[in-house]
Amino acid sequence: MSQREFRLRDTMSGKVRPLETVERGHLRFYTCGPTVYSYAHIGNFRSFLAADLVARTAKALGWKVTWVVNITDVGHLTQDDVADAGGEDRMEKALRSKEGEQFANVWELAEYYASAYIEDWKRLNLTEPNVRPKATQHVREQILLTQELIKNGHAYETPTGVYFDVDSKPDYGKLSGNTRDGLKEAVRNVVLDENKRQQADFALWKKDDKHLMQWFSPWGWGFPGWHIECSAMARVYLGDTIDLHSGGEDNMFPHHECEIAQTESVTGKPFANHWMHVRFLQVEGEKMAKRTGNFYTVRDLVDDGFDPLALRYALISVPYGKPLNFTMQSLRDAERNVERMREAMRRVEGSLGSLEGEGAPNEELQRIYDEALDAMCDDLNTSVAIAKALEGAKAINRTEDAHAGLWFLKKINGLLGIVCNDYELCGGTSKSEEEPKVEGRAVSEWIEDRDTAKQSRDYAAADAIRVKLASAGIELRDSPEGTTWVKRPVGV
Repeated sequence: MSQREFRLRDTMSGKVRPLETVERGHLRFYTCGPTVYSYAHIGNFRSFLAADLVARTAKALGWKVTWVVNITDVGHLTQDDVADAGGEDRMEKALRSKEGEQFANVWELAEYYASAYIEDWKRLNLTEPNVRPKATQHVREQILLTQELIKNGHAYETPTGVYFDVDSKPDYGKLSGNTRDGLKEAVRNVVLDENKRQQADFALWKKDDKHLMQWFSPWGWGFPGWHIECSAMARVYLGDTIDLHSGGEDNMFPHHECEIAQTESVTGKPFANHWMHVRFLQVEGEKMAKRTGNFYTVRDLVDDGFDPLALRYALISVPYGKPLNFTMQSLRDAERNVERMREAMRRVEGSLGSLEGEGAPNEELQRIYDEALDAMCDDLNTSVAIAKALEGAKAINRTEDAHAGLWFLKKINGLLGIVCNDYELCGGTSKSEEEPKVEGRAVSEWIEDRDTAKQSRDYAAADAIRVKLASAGIELRDSPEGTTWVKRPVGV
């Protein structure tokens, strides 16, 4: 097992410190997954990718990893910026939308978007978590946890539901820094429910026999609150105290704060020993929003012809602890850099005849990989790690040691996931899709004609072929090993 120290910024302490596990060499961590009322957007996936990099780095160190990523398919309300959210259930609202008309019921909608999210997860080459629990599959555990909270005096029943009493947890607010007095003032004019002891208290169970997704409980028909879901599922699969809890910075309050209060009020133990929060993503310098036309889902960009691994590269290119400004130029740059990795892979495959086996390192590539791993152990410094990956690709193109090249590419792909997709056959081609045609001819035929024109010094004809293909969304890339192509959105 590696003797390296894996350090991450801990939100609770505000410090970058070693990731210490309850069981030596075994990382048990929980990531807040999506609410499946629509397609997950690239901001969501930035958070998921950071967690994926934690799992990859831990495995590179020889650790065992138990990773849980939930799916919220009930109980997440639209006004979720306060602890006791108001508004409509996001699932029910989505069913009434134009997109929701295709679904027979809310259960079918949830299943469709959950499946779409997993497809996008695989497109971006995220490793599979050990468990993907759904909130609707763990309602019993949520009811039992709520009963425990009532029994020990941390929760109470009203005509509208069951609520957590924030005054019963003196350190409520310790993660986000929100004081209880400040929270009471903040919600005074936001969430009004005269049945509650105070407006800062949040729902564990909502009584509602008209909700489209409801279960019978000791308090009648209704559905669970959003926060209780993750407390219950984390406890089922990871125990009373987990090593690491991750999510986007918008999860810090109220969601994670409420998870801590619920879980620790039952167990009397710390809920998580380390908290990791991923900073927001902007698009072209602005907040991503549908109304401004800069809202992107993974499938938007992939269906437009962008390489999924390039999208992964772009989303991890800036360390998770810094805001990321996503631009079309950064995505184009990412495509070129991913292609450099693939060029190295094709060179290795051409020398060895296949990509089978593990290879063996040489001194230079071992050093470069070690430096990449050191960077990832330093609070997931992806900027440095990616630079090392590209340095390794250059070294492969200089060396005749194809076995060392194979070793490096497999190791760096395991660490960063930007060389080839683990869910597909990692061969030497730049695209797994069917070769497109332009004016009835395959791209490879146009490339042959262009090569012939260049050999005849007819550079005008060669350039005309390049322009013709570009206008059809095919970008040609020349290298010492030959010409390859990538598909681009037309006009981008």
